[in-house]
Amino acid sequence: MQAILDRFEGSWAVIEYGSETFAVPKDLLPEGAREGDVLSFVVAIDHSATRDRREALKKLEDDLFK
Repeated sequence: MQAILDRFEGSWAVIEYGSETFAVPKDLLPEGAREGDVLSFVVAIDHSATRDRREALKKLEDDLFK
């Protein structure tokens, strides 16, 4: 299934994916993306950033409930 850049609405890009549409911040698109372009998405987990975030939240929780 293809994702199509349908239009821009302010700082948002409206994407068509199958029968669904959704909006993403325009800043996430590659420079030069235009209406009608076919988009390819790769979503990956940043394990290091996730671990750092969980550790920071755990520290806040520990500090809060001491």
